[in-house]
Amino acid sequence: MKSSHLTLIALTAGLTFSLAAQAQTLTKAEYKAEKDKISATYKTERAACNSDKGNAKDICVAQAKGKERVDKANLEDRYKPTEKTRHNARMAKIDADHAVAKERCDDQPSAAKEKCEAEAKTAHNKAKEEANALKK
Repeated sequence: MKSSHLTLIALTAGLTFSLAAQAQTLTKAEYKAEKDKISATYKTERAACNSDKGNAKDICVAQAKGKERVDKANLEDRYKPTEKTRHNARMAKIDADHAVAKERCDDQPSAAKEKCEAEAKTAHNKAKEEANALKK
């Protein structure tokens, strides 16, 4: 009697977790719709950058591209959730942040720009190391 209760509890818990996992994945149609939405959002954000000039435009473009890459990586993780897709999503965010940081450094005078770029590179490398440690 006691083992049948434990079996029933284990079966219920397993069923609950499997249903939760299924609820998080996307169908192919949902995946395609989300991907199209991300592309449309990128085009809108990228077009908005055209009103900016100089480095402000470069920063805006880097932010739009980075957001698109991160959103696509997160979508891929939702569509096919694996450790690899989670890692790719983390790396996309890290790379996007680095690209924007590098563009922000361009506004600095020469010596400050070099220091800014070195700090951005150091932060990028540290974030990559942390992401790789999570992968293991």
